[in-house]
Amino acid sequence: MKTLTFTIARFDPSADDTPRFEEYTVEVNDGARILHALHAVRDTIDPTLAYRYCCGSGQCGSCAVRVDGEPVLACMEEATDGMVVEALNLPLERDLKVEMTSYLLEMEGLVPTDETRLLTRAENEALKPLRDCIECLACVSECPALQVAEFTGPTAMRQEMRIALDPRDDRDRVERNVADGLFTCTTCQRCVQVCPKDIKIPGKAIEKLREFANREGLTLPKHQEVALLVQRTGRSVERIKPTFMEQVPDVIEPEGEVKREVAFFVGCMYNGRLPETALDMIEVMRRNGYRIHIPKDQVCCGSPLIRTGQTWILDELKHTNILAFEKTGCDVVMTMCAGCGSTLKNDYVTPFTVKDVNELLTEDGFEAPESLPLRVTYHDPCHLYRGQAVHDPPREILRKLVKEFIEMPARCCGAGGGVRSGLPDEAADLGRERGEAIAKTGAEMVVTSCPFCEFHIAEHTDKPVINITTLLRKGYAKKDEEKGKKE
Repeated sequence: MKTLTFTIARFDPSADDTPRFEEYTVEVNDGARILHALHAVRDTIDPTLAYRYCCGSGQCGSCAVRVDGEPVLACMEEATDGMVVEALNLPLERDLKVEMTSYLLEMEGLVPTDETRLLTRAENEALKPLRDCIECLACVSECPALQVAEFTGPTAMRQEMRIALDPRDDRDRVERNVADGLFTCTTCQRCVQVCPKDIKIPGKAIEKLREFANREGLTLPKHQEVALLVQRTGRSVERIKPTFMEQVPDVIEPEGEVKREVAFFVGCMYNGRLPETALDMIEVMRRNGYRIHIPKDQVCCGSPLIRTGQTWILDELKHTNILAFEKTGCDVVMTMCAGCGSTLKNDYVTPFTVKDVNELLTEDGFEAPESLPLRVTYHDPCHLYRGQAVHDPPREILRKLVKEFIEMPARCCGAGGGVRSGLPDEAADLGRERGEAIAKTGAEMVVTSCPFCEFHIAEHTDKPVINITTLLRKGYAKKDEEKGKKE
């Protein structure tokens, strides 16, 4: 047995305007789950504690709660001393019970045709990634788009794709999907992060439904413009200045001894809109001993097309890029754009390994910069943190780079999934939320690792927004300056 002291958010609709937090101490068995701790409170301290549970084995989804801010199944997560247990971010009924019925009732089920049959093996396999949902609504409670826009949400969209893949239901529901907010999802993958069944709703459902919408001519006009631009130029942004690749040779040598040889996938934004940032990164990598190959025949990775369902030229882009990087002979391709990195890692099958610049620097070890007298916070790009599971490396760099680093909750800024271009009002609402979160940190600067986040957040905060490698280059410049003074 062990003693646990933890906090539960309590709410009585007849007496409370908002939840209040109460602390409880209970005796539970070693290895007890959160559900067991809740049972102990109810059985030995307060029988009025309200929460849902049923199977106790992670199959019904009814016991979903938030623990220390993260959605979990109470029956599957081990109880820990000091934990804070709250209800999901859904309409609250009482204590840990939320209102789920109305949402679940609005989701349509399968409507078979007159002729029913068994699924083939192939049809059954296609459905597998989508049918494990236990309707816990953890994804719905965390979806940023649902906080600011009309959207049926990730669980409903998963169900729509499940219906679309089932040949026993022959309804065409694409137009309804678009009306229900199909293009509202930012593909931030928060739903995947919190799903107890690891259902990849953006990739397996929403992006596929957007493909269906594209075939029926329902793609948003701004998204169509991007696809035509990629088809015409190989890039998703117009050239407005000398590009990065026009300014550099095919191979860039390090300042000293070669520590590692990599190829660089530049990405459309860093090539055409932010070449100065890419040049900063190159100088950082040269200083740390990297020989860098830059194949000039690389093109858009296809991320803007995949996210918006316009995959009709994707195979050509993939073939061009893989061939271009194979010719360098490098076994590692480096990215600095979160979207490009996530696409190359998750949507391509490559003969080389793809690594974000933050990963490379921290894995190989980087020269310590001079600490800058700054108080900064870091915005996690969705396609770097959740898309590539890169969370700690930028923090490791920042802790060596600045005087004070302040954490900020990882939330989508609204720039991804085609939302910034296709639904700018929604993107702006999410951007304003990021601006408010930044203000709460008290930081004087925002650091990130994504060109889209950098542009978008800069519109919604009065603090400077800077790429992490640009800041690292400043740290090296200060180090050189201090060294010069001593000499």
